Amino acid sequence: MRTSVCYSQPHRMKVAIQGELGSFSHEAAGQLLPRAKVVPCARSAEVFDLVETGKVQAAVIPIENSLAGSVAEHFDLLLARDVFIHGEMYLRIRHNLIARPGVQLAQVKRVFSHPVALDQCRSFFRSHPGVQAVPFYDTAGSVRHIITEKLTDAAGIAAKRAAAEYGGHILLSGIEDDRKNYTRFLLVSRSMQVARNANKSSIAFALKNVPGVLFKALSVFALREISLSKIESRPLRGRPWEYMFFADILRGDDEAARNALRHLGEIAESVKVLGVYRAAETRGK
Repeated sequence: MRTSVCYSQPHRMKVAIQGELGSFSHEAAGQLLPRAKVVPCARSAEVFDLVETGKVQAAVIPIENSLAGSVAEHFDLLLARDVFIHGEMYLRIRHNLIARPGVQLAQVKRVFSHPVALDQCRSFFRSHPGVQAVPFYDTAGSVRHIITEKLTDAAGIAAKRAAAEYGGHILLSGIEDDRKNYTRFLLVSRSMQVARNANKSSIAFALKNVPGVLFKALSVFALREISLSKIESRPLRGRPWEYMFFADILRGDDEAARNALRHLGEIAESVKVLGVYRAAETRGK
């Protein structure tokens, strides 16, 4: 896997993540901003609060998983908050069963983790019918809970980094059902800067509910041979059955993209550019 972000890092810049130290977000932040101090947050809204108030210089957030789909709350926050996407990366998700040192697999009766992680390890639970899956607020947080509470009948599902962070022992590694399990992370900050050699843009736009309007909106890209790598809709708050569309276009800040966005502005009720950055590439298996 190769990251695509080149981000100037002042001395010990701070980057916020949602989740605990040792989480997959922590791992992603470490790859995107290797020298930054990671600031864990309990809630996603807190992450964006820290960015908007300048208490951290950046944030690294998961936006979609190749199996579980999009993180809806983060799309809503990108739209509502005054932040800008600077880059992205794809992190290969490897789930590990982690317990206290000395605990054996046969002793484990409960497994804690985030509901998404539990759902991605169904084969493990099918092959261990006596083990109960227990939803927890965070993958790494589940490991911290097991270690601090000194549980001898439980384990957590989390990244390898969580074991090192909290002194856990990996009982089984790679227990995810699908080896092609990736999460796309975004690097965001307050500054509106276009990345050097940008070749991807993220936008959001609202449309009136009239016949053919979505076709007209998408045609502004088709007419200029601009590819879309993603499009999805989210409900507009306070406007039942109306939607905001989020799209990723495979174009940077060039004349064709600017003309397409101007054209879209003539059709849409509103258009917001969320970021113009260099697209990441996946590597490995």
